[in-house]
Amino acid sequence: MDSRSLLLVLGMWFIFVIAAILNGTFRVAFITPRVGEYAGHVISTVIFICVILAGTYLFLGYLDADLSRNDLLLIGALWLVLTVAFEFLFGHYVMGHSWEKLLADYNIFKGRVWVLVLLTTFLAPWLVGTYLRK
Repeated sequence: MDSRSLLLVLGMWFIFVIAAILNGTFRVAFITPRVGEYAGHVISTVIFICVILAGTYLFLGYLDADLSRNDLLLIGALWLVLTVAFEFLFGHYVMGHSWEKLLADYNIFKGRVWVLVLLTTFLAPWLVGTYLRK
């Protein structure tokens, strides 16, 4: 992957960050008051998974680069690492959330489905890239 493509990959991740913040704002303002905290969490997660998949589809179509399977997995891994780092660093140091609260979103045994967003973030480039090659 060339440096131009890498910059575009980072730019797309930043767009996802903005989309995630907007999604969270929408959840708090409109979804959760109507359906409750847990259902709001699940609905918001599904919405953001769709945003990631659609955004990745548009991005890879725009990028129009001949990316290998490894390139696509590398993009997903980069997006995943950046997302987790951003979530913990921004969540703790800017939003003031405790580490325990941040870690609680990873507890699938308590119904937290955030891990599905991370899985989608990692796999979306490979899944969409494979689909676009057909």
